[in-house]
Amino acid sequence: MNKLTKVGLSALCGSLASVAGAHAGSLDVTGSAKMTHTNVSNGVVGNPIGMATGLTFTGNGELDGGQTFKLTLTDANKAAWSTASISLTTNSMGTFVLNSGGGGAGIGGYDDNMPRAYEEVWDTAIGTNVNLQKGVSGSTNVEWTSPSVLGTTLQIAYAPDNDGQQNNNKSFSGSASDHFGSGFDVVLDMDVQGHVAGFNLILGASESEVAKGTPGGAKAVTHDHEEGLVGLVLNLGPVEVGGQVSAERIATQTRNAANYYGNLSWGIAFNVNDDLSLSYSEHKSVQGKVKKASGPGMDVDGSERGNKNEYTPKSWMKGDSLQVAYTIGGVAIKYAQSKYDNTAYGFDTKAPKESQLVEVSMAF
Repeated sequence: MNKLTKVGLSALCGSLASVAGAHAGSLDVTGSAKMTHTNVSNGVVGNPIGMATGLTFTGNGELDGGQTFKLTLTDANKAAWSTASISLTTNSMGTFVLNSGGGGAGIGGYDDNMPRAYEEVWDTAIGTNVNLQKGVSGSTNVEWTSPSVLGTTLQIAYAPDNDGQQNNNKSFSGSASDHFGSGFDVVLDMDVQGHVAGFNLILGASESEVAKGTPGGAKAVTHDHEEGLVGLVLNLGPVEVGGQVSAERIATQTRNAANYYGNLSWGIAFNVNDDLSLSYSEHKSVQGKVKKASGPGMDVDGSERGNKNEYTPKSWMKGDSLQVAYTIGGVAIKYAQSKYDNTAYGFDTKAPKESQLVEVSMAF
């Protein structure tokens, strides 16, 4: 009896070991540490020394038939968990991903895709409060990416409620935002590279349902929330040059409220060698508001109309940045000198804001 028990246990253990071996997974951890020194003119600086730490945990596994799945958790800065995703890569049907925040799904991953050595123009320590086209990327969403055909993929992302919330297990967002309903993004990404030159063409669009109320109400809009973008980057050996335009139509009827945004960016980067790169880029953003009505009677929001000299308010801001990055093994030294006019879409009375940003980062 004891012999049979031992044989049975041995067989069971062997079977479990075989199953575990066939479906064994792995957990990889990568990270970075950054130290910065920031100087901004026409602004309060105080202590200019800053730091950030980050860790990315990636769990990989394999299903029967060669299909793979992956769990990614990103701690972008100290103890602030910023993104999480669960993906399944199939043999022939592309990749399915459940995203929880982070801005990488749909058109949110292409808000400014221009060549640069360091950061986007609007992300170089000058507080711009720029409005970028994000689609459903800020909400818990499901994304599908098609298999690549000649370097071209189609991405579709969907959020049942585009409310900007990231839901935990066994929970829901509730009435976090009754303004928006469901939303979806579609992105066509053509990345064609040759031996000498290549290009990356991006076409993206997003639409989210909006609750339509009576004129003058908080939800008084004429149609759904719409966003779109077009970008092109040319790769010419060591040189990359590109331009991108994006727009967002809010369609509110509330007088003097933001009605649309438009962004234009371009950049050129030169990879001197494997360690050194230089870039110059510019960015401009425009904000348009609902026209102030004129003449007798009542406006669409129920208020009295003003005089006939009122107009559609429009404001803009623009900036440029010269950057350099040098890598020594796992250590990178980066520098950006930037300037911005009319930050936060307000016509500043002071001189343009300028910044000098130095970063030393280590990756492991």
